Amino acid sequence: MPEPTEHQVVVNDVRLHYVAAGPEDGPPVVLLHGFPEFWRAWERQIAPLARAGFRVVVPDLRGYNLSEKPPGVAAYRVSTLQKDVAALIHALGYRRSHVVGHDWGGIIAWALALRQPEVVDRLVILNAPHPAAARRVFRKPAQWVRSWYILFFQLPWLPERFLLRSGRKMLRGTNPAAYTPQDRELYQRAWEQPGAATAMINYYRAMLRFRGRGSDRGQDMRVRVPTLVLWGERDVALLPELADELERWVPDVRVIRFPRASHWIMRDEPVRVNNLLMAFLST
Repeated sequence: MPEPTEHQVVVNDVRLHYVAAGPEDGPPVVLLHGFPEFWRAWERQIAPLARAGFRVVVPDLRGYNLSEKPPGVAAYRVSTLQKDVAALIHALGYRRSHVVGHDWGGIIAWALALRQPEVVDRLVILNAPHPAAARRVFRKPAQWVRSWYILFFQLPWLPERFLLRSGRKMLRGTNPAAYTPQDRELYQRAWEQPGAATAMINYYRAMLRFRGRGSDRGQDMRVRVPTLVLWGERDVALLPELADELERWVPDVRVIRFPRASHWIMRDEPVRVNNLLMAFLST
């Protein structure tokens, strides 16, 4: 399988860098990374999906790595990020696409399925809470103990310094092979791109600063596309119960738990994740 090819495209007034692999006439799959990663978060999924006949598209989200980094916190609202993905799908000539998201990529994928379901064929979420589940569980002190970093990230300049100096320590799965020293070096280079550290952390700043403004409050929170949720239960940041009772909001959902996997589920158990992805997206 040839190496993924690199591309750039302007969508929703922002220039996004992305890689693509697989046959151009294959069914499209968009893979969305989370914090603090970039497109290489999915490097163990790209080739297997491409070999299975999918057209795999993996962007650096706005603010990350080689994508454009608009100034200001408001540029990183979930509603804006979701529009980036919809615009990317359309710019590549597709009416709709499978969408797979991890962490922040999962938050964006949930938002896309809620607000623009017409562009989502099948949805896969890895360790990212449905917004209604998040509102319920984030009322609990136990979740905020795990999510202390969200409050820390509201501070000026100090979180950026922490990311650049100690961010590598966050990349630690339950599988010793999840991240190699070479992987961590590539991530460090991505974080050191001009403006990247601030843009990445602005996702969290926007999440609290614009909470309740232009959100889904008062709207129908049901996701009406077929959905697969994969959840690593050794996630140090998110309680496992965030994956409970999703049938309340996602009628067509299957939840599969990974008792030995961390937050970095696609790194800890890539073979099982890949097999589940291909089986679900092929039906």
